[in-house]
Amino acid sequence: MKFLQPILQRRRFLARLGGGGTALVATVGGGAGILQSQSATAARWQPERHKADDWLDTVPGTHRLMFDTTMPDGFGFALLYASNYFIANKDGYGLQDSELAVVIVARHFSTPFAFNDAMWKKYGASISRLTGFTDPKTRQAPNTNLYNLPDYGLPNRSATLDALIKRGVQLAVCQMATRQIAEPLAAAIGEDAESVFKELTANLVANSHLVPAGIVAVNRAQEHGYAFVNA
Repeated sequence: MKFLQPILQRRRFLARLGGGGTALVATVGGGAGILQSQSATAARWQPERHKADDWLDTVPGTHRLMFDTTMPDGFGFALLYASNYFIANKDGYGLQDSELAVVIVARHFSTPFAFNDAMWKKYGASISRLTGFTDPKTRQAPNTNLYNLPDYGLPNRSATLDALIKRGVQLAVCQMATRQIAEPLAAAIGEDAESVFKELTANLVANSHLVPAGIVAVNRAQEHGYAFVNA
C-alpha cells in the first residue's frame, strides 16, 4: 500500500491548492469589484455647463421636450407635434402650458421659418429657390411665413407658429445656417452677406435664440434634460 501514499498526498495537496485558489480568486475578484465601483463613483461623467446655454434652464416647465428640424416639412411637423403635446398634457394630466418647456431647433433648410414676415416678403423668392419650398396653393415662392397660416395644406395643419410661441414654445435658430443662407440672399439683391446676416438675425420671430449651430443646440438641450424628437 506504500505505493498509494504519494498519490493520496498529491490529491490532498491539489485539493488544498484548489480551495485556496478559489478563495484567492474570490478575494481578488471582490476587491476588483469594489475598486471599479469606487472608480465609477469618483469619475461619474457630468456635462460641462456653458453660459451661452443658460437660456435652456430659464424656460418654465417641469417637463422638457425638444424637436430637431432640418427641412421645411419637418418644421411644420414639429409645430403639429408640439401642439399635440400641449393638448395631450392638458387633457390627460391637467397640466398647463407653463408646465411644459418646449424648444424647436431650426437648422439647415428649416432655418428660414424662424424669420419674420418682413424677411419672407423681401427674400421669399431666394429662400424658395434655396430650400425648394413653395406655396402649396399657388406653387409660387411665398412672401410670408406660411407656418403662421392654419390649415393651409402644410404639415402643421391648424397649429401656427405664432400660436405656439404664445403658448411658450422657444426656438433655437442655427447661426451657421443663417450665415450660409445670407450669402445667396445677398447675391440676389447685390448686398454683402454680412449685412444680410445681421438683418436676418435682427428679424427673428419672438422667443428665438440664435445659437452657434443647430446641431450644438440639439446636444445641449439633451444635456439640460430635454427629451429628443426628430421631426
